[in-house]
Amino acid sequence: MKALLIGVTALLVLTGNFLCSVPLYAAEQDMSTERSAMQMYVDNLHPGWNLGNTFDAPAGETAWGNPKTTKELIDAIAVNGFRSIRIPVTWDRRIGSAPDYKIDPAFMERVAEVVDWSLDAGMYVMLNMHHDTSWIFHMDKNYDEIMARYSAVWKQIADHFKDYPLTLMFEGLNEPRFSDDWGEDRPEFFEYIDALYTSFHEIVRQSGGNNDVRPLVFSTMTAAPTEVRLQKLAETMDKLNDSNIIATIHYYGYYPFSVNVAGATKFDNNVRLDIVGAFERAHRIFVSRGIPVIIGEFGLLGFDKHVNTIQRGEMLKFFEYVTYYAQEKEMPLMLWDNGQHYQRRQLKWADEGLYNVIMVTGGRSSYTNSDSIFLRKGQEIKNRSLLLELNGNELVSITLGEQPLTEGTEYTLTKRYLTFSAEFLKGLVEKACDRYGTIATLTCHFSHGAPWDVHIILYDMPVMEDTEGRTGRFRIPTAFNGDRLATMEAVYTEGGNAGPNDWTSYKEFNLAFRPNYEDGYIEITPAFFKETHDGEVLLRMHFWSGAIVEYYLEKQGAAVVGKSTQ
Repeated sequence: MKALLIGVTALLVLTGNFLCSVPLYAAEQDMSTERSAMQMYVDNLHPGWNLGNTFDAPAGETAWGNPKTTKELIDAIAVNGFRSIRIPVTWDRRIGSAPDYKIDPAFMERVAEVVDWSLDAGMYVMLNMHHDTSWIFHMDKNYDEIMARYSAVWKQIADHFKDYPLTLMFEGLNEPRFSDDWGEDRPEFFEYIDALYTSFHEIVRQSGGNNDVRPLVFSTMTAAPTEVRLQKLAETMDKLNDSNIIATIHYYGYYPFSVNVAGATKFDNNVRLDIVGAFERAHRIFVSRGIPVIIGEFGLLGFDKHVNTIQRGEMLKFFEYVTYYAQEKEMPLMLWDNGQHYQRRQLKWADEGLYNVIMVTGGRSSYTNSDSIFLRKGQEIKNRSLLLELNGNELVSITLGEQPLTEGTEYTLTKRYLTFSAEFLKGLVEKACDRYGTIATLTCHFSHGAPWDVHIILYDMPVMEDTEGRTGRFRIPTAFNGDRLATMEAVYTEGGNAGPNDWTSYKEFNLAFRPNYEDGYIEITPAFFKETHDGEVLLRMHFWSGAIVEYYLEKQGAAVVGKSTQ
């Protein structure tokens, strides 16, 4: 009887009307059909959005820089086309002492208010336990106490929301881990996760109301899509034998590309294969066996420091492929947003291009191999070609502002090559009146998917000046002359790689160095010098135009002298 109830309930959820009638054949559904119903439920979640750095901030809703969440914000997210919202919540510091571990009633009501707004806006909602991992982390030392506290918190959450519609999901724990080494797989770690999830499952299912069939979400250890972590979670979920449970992973890409280190500046085959491998594993271990998977967070790790850590065109290619391939594998995506993507005060997107890409369904977007054409000042301007990846689409038009370009004179398309004529490019340079930087943005429109911008950039060789400073504040005066910095190498002239991540000469963008185009300098950070011994260091600055500029540093204690080679 319970199995039948679960299957029927899932089908009711899909309709959006919990009181509608169900076909009689539902009574004959087997387990595989029930799981298919849960997959259909999960299909309705794409695309999703995270209310990040809000209730997950232990010190308060606005402590990490975001404004207080409003109904207007939630409604705007729904109007923008998002069908689900994940509300990360850190309950720590809002929990009383043992044995009751009572949650602050005002905080519970505030979370419930935002949940209500989200449901009223027509979105599915995932509510979780987020940075509480910080205290659950210590299960090896305080097992009984942590289990008691974890169970008490979930008893209260389950009771408070038990009568909510099934469009509300519970996620047992965000990115569970028990070591500072995020890659460590010890047997006892998986035992801890199993114990936590078993308790979570039992508490919710026995709490009454709609919780006996409410969709429950279980994360792999650290939410990583590795083979062993996926398999261990599958063992726990098989043991629970509940068709209304969902697996979740997070995806932030191929690490060197995700943070821009080791020269991984471009969306290449390494980045693509990492996406394929992660999603294929999750599909094989879960989805193919009837257990849905939600990618509860996705993005790029470099965004934690700055949205420009990864070059914009390469970033957009990454998001395009992740969006496409996740849909191919029937796994909805939920964008992690700290506030850097959707501007919550202005209620608008910081980058409309990113938004356009992640909202594409039922196919792919198109792009060129580079989103920039660099024209050096004083050099002869010739025809310039870009390789066009149509991804099954057709090029419909190219516009400069609202003005369409003329095919055959201003541009040509030959097989996969998009070529802009020398005369057209000369005209853009003349209108720029020697102004460095982006002098025109051409927008390519296709039969399907997001538009793609090609930036025409006038530049000259960047110039770096001699300077002196300290390890706590060292800035190289730089005339970028329209160019943009891609990456930096650092090696000792005596031999060996300098700075952090000394397994590679290519340093991490924004960690070891960061350009400031507005004020005209490249900062070499304290973090770089902290892991650099005294002596002479050769820096090679690689720019997106293809230019390479060498520069020498001499470090003695806290004193640093910089010398130009130009």
